[in-house]
Amino acid sequence: MIGSAVGKRYATALFELASEKSVAEKVGKDLRALADAWDGSDELRNVFENPQYGLEQKRGVIKALATRLGVHAMVLNVSQMLSDRRRLRHLPEIAESYARLAERRSGRVRAEIVSASKLPESYYERLTQALKQATGKDIVLVRREDPSLIGGVVTTVNGRVFDGSVKNRLRGLRSQLLASTDPASAAAD
Repeated sequence: MIGSAVGKRYATALFELASEKSVAEKVGKDLRALADAWDGSDELRNVFENPQYGLEQKRGVIKALATRLGVHAMVLNVSQMLSDRRRLRHLPEIAESYARLAERRSGRVRAEIVSASKLPESYYERLTQALKQATGKDIVLVRREDPSLIGGVVTTVNGRVFDGSVKNRLRGLRSQLLASTDPASAAAD
């Protein structure tokens, strides 16, 4: 997820403030934890989308959740402000934008690895080392599974996609077979 303009704007402001206070890493982790709670709970999202719940009730829910998660006061304040402005739904985008900003500022590069199934840890370690060598930067590895790939791996680094999936290879083979059976290409031979 790339993130919306709203997500980037809030993330940038929060990151700058957290950096000034030397709590950027803690705030980033706490923001991610809160965003994961938001993503993982239909009930929580329904409370904030339901006009039946008032501003103070919503603030109470956020405070209780923040306390339970042990988040930094800065994250609590931002989430309450987002709630007041009916923008809490942007929390996952803000967390993602914040993480990308923190990575960029620290000289790290995000690499997303998508595989059909879980791969051995040793594979991820070798891949991380190879990417670190290729980019000259520390790598933040994001792992995802997508069974539709059938097999192989799709790696995205700095917007460049390296598609080594079986699905992609089959697609290429299909294109080649269709091109070789095309009457126009047969006449050219």
